[in-house]
Amino acid sequence: MTDLSRASAADTARLIAEGDLTARVVLDETLDRVARQDPRLNAFSVVLGDQARAEATARDQQAAQKADQLGPLHGVPIAIKEELDVAGCVTTFGGEGNSTPVAHDGEVVRRLRAAGAVIVGKTTMPEFGAWPYTESVSRGITRNPWDTTRTPGGSSGGTAAAVASGMVPVAIGGDGGGSIRIPSAMCGLFGLKPQRGRVTAAPHPHLWLALGTVGPLARTVLDSALVYDVIRGSLPSDRFVAGESGSFVEAAGREPGRLRIGWSVKPVTLGIKPDPIHVRAVQETARLLTDLGHDVREVDPRYPDPTAAFVPQFFGGIRAEADGVEHYERLERRTRETYRLGSWVTPRVEEWAVRASDGVCAKANRVFQDVDVLLTPSIAHRPPRVGVLDGRGSLAASLLAMPAIAYAALWNVAGNPAASVPCGIAEDGLPVGIQLVGRTDDEATLLSLSAQIEKARPWPLLAGDTLA
Repeated sequence: MTDLSRASAADTARLIAEGDLTARVVLDETLDRVARQDPRLNAFSVVLGDQARAEATARDQQAAQKADQLGPLHGVPIAIKEELDVAGCVTTFGGEGNSTPVAHDGEVVRRLRAAGAVIVGKTTMPEFGAWPYTESVSRGITRNPWDTTRTPGGSSGGTAAAVASGMVPVAIGGDGGGSIRIPSAMCGLFGLKPQRGRVTAAPHPHLWLALGTVGPLARTVLDSALVYDVIRGSLPSDRFVAGESGSFVEAAGREPGRLRIGWSVKPVTLGIKPDPIHVRAVQETARLLTDLGHDVREVDPRYPDPTAAFVPQFFGGIRAEADGVEHYERLERRTRETYRLGSWVTPRVEEWAVRASDGVCAKANRVFQDVDVLLTPSIAHRPPRVGVLDGRGSLAASLLAMPAIAYAALWNVAGNPAASVPCGIAEDGLPVGIQLVGRTDDEATLLSLSAQIEKARPWPLLAGDTLA
């Protein structure tokens, strides 16, 4: 009997396609796990039980009629971060600002359903995804499955907790300053931020201007690639469009060849010191990659300062989303404070910041004149205890966010693909992740290299697992 809490999305779809399982059986077991585990984790803001059962039943009817025409995610339960539109649900952005359900799925959710996925529910996030810790007045505190006294990170913290606990095999998050990679690192998951413009923002023209993108958090590299091959691709309405790329699944399945890999533990953010656990993880990964035949050496990335380009786009993104809600007065006090602090960010300033991103990109990419991949920590600190944001205003919350985004946010400004890759469990019992950054439009190399690391150094699939 297959333990569906451990089954990957790829295996689940295969077992359903081969007739060994039905979508309804998979869905019922998923909902049982959610009912048992979510009360202690608070990963889900909405569980779509009845709708998901109807969708799973429809998937089984489709399989009976057109077994040779099933999508790559047929019957796979998937959860969606609160900031994305799911038909019939209120898009809350993690707060109480909206009260009317949306009539239509966003394009990413539409593509998932078209590929056969079953939408189980929506996952918690801090309001508007402003902070790398998943805590809010509206939804409460989301907890790390590895240690419920610790944060899962954010802003895709509910997504990470749902996957790391085995409630769902894969779930959708978003990344505007590290929000896929940070919770992946804290929860032991693989999380790839794709190239800017790789995934459509529809029905919006962009997500936080040049900073944001949507993508999955997964327990395996293949699952991430499988979902990306379903959701990637732009529409005419998208402001940003990525360059050409081949199949992500094919990239995850091939050897990367001998690569030049530069490693550094130097943070982008001045004044931040990485935890020794993360320094050791980078050094151990560098040794592993050397043993795998790569040309590995320490480098100085000569990071540019992304602050002037990042901050206006951060404020602009928050203000645009706040302006779009139905009930501004219901937003958290900290969110309204952030809104006021960003009042200087006019449309003209936003456009200046987007143009400044191009300059940051050019300087950040100098490192790739000498290496193919950059290896760094994913985050600087260990997962903090929950309650990080309790009683904190916007400025204090921003300071507390610095260790989480110290290695991540630059690559949102530059637009490069970057992935957090699990590398085991530290002596504190919590996962450790390292970051791999690739050249512009080169997700393929990151997927191939990450899959090679996964094979050479397997990571626990679920919170609480240990490997001999």
